[in-house]
Amino acid sequence: MVPKKQKHRDPFVIRTTNGLYCPLADAYIDPWKPVDRALITHAHADHARAGSTHYHCATPGVGILKHRLKTDAVTGHAYNEAFQLGALQVSLHPAGHILGSAQIKLTDGDQTWVITGDYKRQSDPSCAEFEPVVCDVLITEATFALPIYQWSPMDQVMGQLFRWWDANIRAQRTSVLLCYSLGKAQRLMAEIAARSDRSVAVHGAIAALNKNYAEENVSMCPWQLASELPKGWSSDLILAPPQVVGSSFLKRFEPAELAMASGWMQIRGVRRRAAITQGFAISDHADWHGLLHTIRQSEAREVYATHGETGVLVKYLNEVEGISASRLETAFGIASGDDH
Repeated sequence: MVPKKQKHRDPFVIRTTNGLYCPLADAYIDPWKPVDRALITHAHADHARAGSTHYHCATPGVGILKHRLKTDAVTGHAYNEAFQLGALQVSLHPAGHILGSAQIKLTDGDQTWVITGDYKRQSDPSCAEFEPVVCDVLITEATFALPIYQWSPMDQVMGQLFRWWDANIRAQRTSVLLCYSLGKAQRLMAEIAARSDRSVAVHGAIAALNKNYAEENVSMCPWQLASELPKGWSSDLILAPPQVVGSSFLKRFEPAELAMASGWMQIRGVRRRAAITQGFAISDHADWHGLLHTIRQSEAREVYATHGETGVLVKYLNEVEGISASRLETAFGIASGDDH
């Protein structure tokens, strides 16, 4: 359960064996076991799991959620429009993480809680930009809550990516960029489209999700299935999930140069352990400064940090920011690792 130190009457959210539960709305938030009513922050597999009776999510994410969970029991809600569940008003607000990602706001008119889900503060042409929400209590992610994580501007990172890609073309090596199939791949394609007329080839897992993005009118660069390319090196950038490493998928594009797009690429040792030649620190999560900026903008008197470097963030908030902060244990971030 949420720690007892909170000053208000009753907690809106408690931790149960099924996940975070809101008794006053009789709804679970990103439950990790099947429940009757689920409020979903976004469609990554560690936050959206199959088996619940009904799901609520932001309207732009309905198609992805139906595709991934193989169900039609999904109700979409426009961003910033309140709806009633039990004794609470609920509204969903852009989180800037992936298409359809949302912060969940719960209020009874007296107190307000916000559960951020995963979020980022960098602009992203493939999804709605994060919108700060003022609240009394904030439950925030802490995936990259260390001062070492500070993202460079996307213009700078994309310039590095294009130079790496061009060097491989000159050497007649195929550029293979490992990236997560939902969110990261589509963001990269949107960033490429904003800067060039280049095309890419994608793994089938990415292609299936591209259709959902196209249905929401997200502008991406031209693409084709990588499996339709002739064998041998290609001048196209190949986008594929990390799971293809060591598989027959990569062998058809030899000689190939492997790179990865992930926030973890900020750490050089991670790149070495992953046995890749190039890493691009592109994350769909907030960095250290983004987390602190968001917490300050929320004006929350209490903060609960979940998944990631919670200890460092909680200590900093209590000792430096003077904000009452605690760690809240959840299953977020441990199921699939498909969104960093």
